Amino acid sequence: MSNFTETEERLALRKAVSDLGKKFGRDYFEQAAKHGRKTTELWEEAGKLGYLGVAVPEEFGGGGGDIGDLAAVCEELAAAGSPLLLMVVSPAIVGTIIAQFGTQEQKERWLPGLADGTSTFAFGITEPDAGSNSHKIITTAYRTDDGGWRLTGTKTYISGVDEASHVLVVARTEDAKTGNLKPALFLVPVDSKGFTFQEIDMGLTSPEKQFTLFFDDVLLPADTLIGSEDAGIDQLFAGLNPERIMGASFATGTARLALAKATEYAKERQVWKAPIGSHQAIAHPLAESYIEIEMARLMTQKAAALYVAGDFMAAGEAANMAKYAAGEAVCNVVDRAIQTHGGNGLANEYGLVQMLAGSRLSRIAPVSKEMVLNFIAQFSLGLPKSY
Repeated sequence: MSNFTETEERLALRKAVSDLGKKFGRDYFEQAAKHGRKTTELWEEAGKLGYLGVAVPEEFGGGGGDIGDLAAVCEELAAAGSPLLLMVVSPAIVGTIIAQFGTQEQKERWLPGLADGTSTFAFGITEPDAGSNSHKIITTAYRTDDGGWRLTGTKTYISGVDEASHVLVVARTEDAKTGNLKPALFLVPVDSKGFTFQEIDMGLTSPEKQFTLFFDDVLLPADTLIGSEDAGIDQLFAGLNPERIMGASFATGTARLALAKATEYAKERQVWKAPIGSHQAIAHPLAESYIEIEMARLMTQKAAALYVAGDFMAAGEAANMAKYAAGEAVCNVVDRAIQTHGGNGLANEYGLVQMLAGSRLSRIAPVSKEMVLNFIAQFSLGLPKSY
């Protein structure tokens, strides 16, 4: 990326993914959610075409691109009405962590399936009593006599476990020297003995479900540890910056869809002598949303470019700002789109009321707007830590 433009290859990727997304569309997505189906057909086709694996290294079956390419795929599918939430989790978080920290054998074993969509991984970090405070995680892995691990604990609000073969679990291990607990990552098969999960009843219109996970003395072989047990928090955050970048793209894609619906309606709907879009009370809020969306998209591109350049502290700042801006933009534009439609905005057939809960989630996950503001206040402005 240079001069605030994307490469020809990135733009061609966006066009191809947009065409695929429109082939399925919002009706496909909403019908899947309504009838309890998954978006399996879209996921499989996106995998076969190489879109899920654009950021996986070529030697492991991927496209050899970067997080900016993967974010573009995520955004365009959302803008076409068929967002894939598990893209944020499986290729972005888990794929990035395995590619950076996995052994050669682990990369050869897991990345090809992740790249072509035949394998799907979930990611488990949030806990009932920890929330945003990842330092308070209590899910713990203990060494066993045979060199493996015994995992115990609980996770909650974990996406897509029913579609995944494995969950990358953030647990804590005991430092043999100090006795202190430190984070480590384990790739846990969902069919492991002692591992159960329960669906959370959510008000979201989404084929992907949320779950609470229970690990009751789950025994794991040594090679389920991804990376080093001594890598600590750095290894974890290698996956969280891509998560924020992808979360921002998921939100801006949805925002673009809502704005497109509102704009089309404002051009056609006539109440007095002209279409309602000629009135500034309608036009100005939609114009504001266009500006907000474009600013969020630009910050997302900046975050991706900084991440690719290896400037991880600056990338973290930009990724947090991108996620914040995208969350605000999508909440604003869905609300404005509903207002533009009047009563029709709350009718299911117009496809806006279904976006309300999902857009609101963008202010909460993958990191809340308050925690983003804490980060910016502390690291960007140098203000005293409040927590």
